[in-house]
Amino acid sequence: MEKSQKKIKVLIAKPGLDGHNRGAKVVARALRDAGMEVIYTGLRQTPEMIAEAALQEDVDVIGLSILSGAHMALAPKILEEINNTGLEGVKIFLGGIIPEEDKPKLKELGVHGIYGPGTSTKTIASDIRKASS
Repeated sequence: MEKSQKKIKVLIAKPGLDGHNRGAKVVARALRDAGMEVIYTGLRQTPEMIAEAALQEDVDVIGLSILSGAHMALAPKILEEINNTGLEGVKIFLGGIIPEEDKPKLKELGVHGIYGPGTSTKTIASDIRKASS
């Protein structure tokens, strides 16, 4: 199957102790409806669990939903774990309550896209498609 015909495989994860998963489920469903294969890991995932799931599922994209304010602690740890597993080319997208001043640092660490509340799911799907082509 050619790259252009391959379904984009996305892992949606809720790291940390944040129990608010409605947005993650909405995004997961929208990406599935946009023709992507979506794996949702559920709540309270550790960085190690997320990296292992991404490796086992051979995903193209990891979408993180962090509403707890712990993004500056969790995102670097998750990126470190992903690098430790040897995953290459996996794009990381982050959704949640992310202050503007944190966005440049997160991008520098390797987060491809950052989305706040109210972002259109069409925008997220489009950005994932562009990043995966």
